[in-house]
Amino acid sequence: MDDKTLWNKCVAFHGHECGGLTIGYKAALYAIDLLGITFSPDEQLVCISENDACGVDAIQVILGCSVGKGNLLFHMTGKQAFSFYNRLNGKSVRLVLRRKPEGMTRAESFAYYQSKEPQELFEVKETKLPLPEQARIFDSYVCDCCGETTGANWIRLQGGQKLCIDCCSQYDRFCV
Repeated sequence: MDDKTLWNKCVAFHGHECGGLTIGYKAALYAIDLLGITFSPDEQLVCISENDACGVDAIQVILGCSVGKGNLLFHMTGKQAFSFYNRLNGKSVRLVLRRKPEGMTRAESFAYYQSKEPQELFEVKETKLPLPEQARIFDSYVCDCCGETTGANWIRLQGGQKLCIDCCSQYDRFCV
């Protein structure tokens, strides 16, 4: 697929063109070059994004990372940084967006990001976090209070009942 078609596919998914989408688009293309990866039909590729901004949409479209598949995870630091892991060969890379010139309008920022090659936009660093395990499938239980089905990893035992997070009263001796 050519770059223009791929970009248009990202825009269609995201809903509009913007600098943020461009950041994720360029990060995904750079990760492809650095790790020798392609679209991930399952969990062969993992992305840990340090933000939940526009660029994540491009990563989903281009690389096939998604929350539902378990290969798109968030480690919220507020940084425009993305760690990519290739489970097939063990390689990984963390891409951190370089600072752009100050005082740009949104339109100028968009034009700036569009005009740059990925290697001009990102610092390539070693990943900080270990490769996460593959997504698990958990048993489900019915909450004894609300009757809604909840994954086992989210059930709490309280007073002999299985309760979901919403129904379980929290215990914290420091918050009275």
